[in-house]
Amino acid sequence: MLKTLISRLPMLVLLASLTTLAAPAAQAQVNPTASSVQEQELMRALQTGDFVAGRVSIPDERAGALIKPGNKGWAGIQGTTLRVISVAAVLVTLTILAAFYAYRGRIRIDSGFSGRVIERFDGIERFGHWLLACSFVVLALTGLNFVVGRWTLLPLVGEDTFGTLSAWFKLAHNFMAWPFMLGLVWVFVTWVGRNLPSKVDVNWLKVAGGLFTRGLHPPAGKFNAGQKLLFWMVILGGVGLSYTGVFMLFPWLAGSPAEWQTYQVIHALFAAFMSVVIFGHIYIGSLGMQGAFSAMGSGKVDLNWAKEHHSLWVEEEVGHGKGAAGKPGAAATPAE
Repeated sequence: MLKTLISRLPMLVLLASLTTLAAPAAQAQVNPTASSVQEQELMRALQTGDFVAGRVSIPDERAGALIKPGNKGWAGIQGTTLRVISVAAVLVTLTILAAFYAYRGRIRIDSGFSGRVIERFDGIERFGHWLLACSFVVLALTGLNFVVGRWTLLPLVGEDTFGTLSAWFKLAHNFMAWPFMLGLVWVFVTWVGRNLPSKVDVNWLKVAGGLFTRGLHPPAGKFNAGQKLLFWMVILGGVGLSYTGVFMLFPWLAGSPAEWQTYQVIHALFAAFMSVVIFGHIYIGSLGMQGAFSAMGSGKVDLNWAKEHHSLWVEEEVGHGKGAAGKPGAAATPAE
């Protein structure tokens, strides 16, 4: 018995060695047929509209979606349609403003500067205006980078710089959303009472505020019909931006991924609309009209400017004992 065992010992050692060497190889083997079937099932699921999902350890289980066919449609809208709309909105607006300037030129004070000024906006009003305006400019520029930056900024600065800038732009966009919302509420509370429609607005609109006719200045209160329209477009557009923007910041509040994508598209459309409105406001408040910028700069405007563009408001201020400062006929320096 012992002799038999000893005679077979080399064979047993050989078998043990082969088993030890073969074990890792056996463990590393993958069934190619099973793998092929799994891949075919995944491709079939994608073709039928289902999405491929994995497992995640974070609370939001929707983050486990790896591939979702429905995203192709959203990616097409985001990458093509919204880009075209955004660029077209900016270019068309600039073209219209340039054409209007070529036709009308700068709207000047017909009676010239009087040398006397009247307070148009106090510090609280101007603070709310500039808070809203400055935050929107940052949001517009950083948001525009998301839409067209890859085709405009990237070729100019290169991939590394573009990546760094885009990361900072994203942070700026996220954090400046809150000052924008605060400014929106501030402006609404401050001016809503002065921006309600009135009968005077009808006559102002009939002659387009005299914008196309030299020497025509229809009566208006503190805000004319055009400014009232601007006010409500900014408020409603700002609310739309803010509402959809919250879902951009906190996507799990949006519901399903499809709902989040819908909010993102609506957000971009509101942004394009607001950009058009603000472009027009910036133009008429600076280059387009003489004496207008000082209203939000120093808060004071020339008395002749106020009488031509807001005659009813001047009468109201005088009635309240708030006359103009300065001497009539004194030399005046344009505020703009």
